[in-house]
Amino acid sequence: MVPASTKQEYYRALLDKRPEYDGVFYVGVKTTGVFCRPTCPARKPKFENCEFYRSAEEALLASFRPCRRCRPLSHPNQVSDLVRLLVDAVESNPEKRWTDKDFDRLSVDASTARRQFKKRFGMTFVQYARARRMGIAFKQIREGDAVIDAQLTAGYESGSGFRDAFSRIMGEAPSKLSHNRVLKASWLDTPLGPIVAIADDDSLYLLEFVDRRGLEREIERMREQLKCTIIPGDTPAIRSIESELQRYFNGELDEFLTPLYLLGSPFQKQVWVNLMNIPAGKTTSYAELAAVVGNPNAYRAVARANGANQIAIVIPCHRVINLNGQLGGYGGGILRKQWLLEHEQKAFHKHPSPPAAQERG
Repeated sequence: MVPASTKQEYYRALLDKRPEYDGVFYVGVKTTGVFCRPTCPARKPKFENCEFYRSAEEALLASFRPCRRCRPLSHPNQVSDLVRLLVDAVESNPEKRWTDKDFDRLSVDASTARRQFKKRFGMTFVQYARARRMGIAFKQIREGDAVIDAQLTAGYESGSGFRDAFSRIMGEAPSKLSHNRVLKASWLDTPLGPIVAIADDDSLYLLEFVDRRGLEREIERMREQLKCTIIPGDTPAIRSIESELQRYFNGELDEFLTPLYLLGSPFQKQVWVNLMNIPAGKTTSYAELAAVVGNPNAYRAVARANGANQIAIVIPCHRVINLNGQLGGYGGGILRKQWLLEHEQKAFHKHPSPPAAQERG
């Protein structure tokens, strides 16, 4: 997240239309739902209506769409005709999932598109399209708006595009709920960026950073396996984890008590339960964790179970590092993993008692 002092700096640059800040930050305007370059010629919003992002992907995932006036992702002096063509194609159908055939229809080479987007925006075209699609779904989760308000803010003339984008990720269209299990999703802000929480009244099913790669598929697999629909909302379990996360980041809590719904194989559940027995401020290796679960040779399977964890921070897969002491991978990103480990080592000096895993499913 952008620090408060930096937000003031960025806002001054926005007011002055300073070109040297182009590419340094993007500004999301809450009142219009768009994000802009610092040099956008449009009337400047009030400071309280601005949110600042250091990448276009962050702005897209926060549900903002590119400004049609300053065109932050397709300025003619900064990007190629190919990039402008693809950005316009996404905006014409933002809920679309792109395949090789779609590139062929536009006479575009997929590898060239990937390379040019990566060079200009720090993300591939597929990442861009995915972030735009997820941002639409997150719009309603983030603000809890009525469906019609959310679809208009997202820029659709009719409701079909918004419903399609939302329902492809979250399940049946929100206006057609009549059967099956219903889970609720909420957007939680943290010092490490926004997290999406999905829960029923009793248990937490998913807790992930919104920019995690593969999150869209992860949510879809979960709802298909459970035969459930996900709608924006709040539950006692979400309120519980929101409160606990706040205390955790304040250095006041090292044991989470919100009940969890563990959706995985018996082996995965065994790994996750043992992850929760690692004290805050301590780390272990995949090999050591494999020994704990009773199969010292299963460290690769342990690593896969670690990667399949859907409940970040609470099931602390960030506390597993390589045997040589290197951090290894983390779904939320290495910088977040390092931050979490340093935070826990600083904040929690004494070993907490292992949390009791409250499991259903």
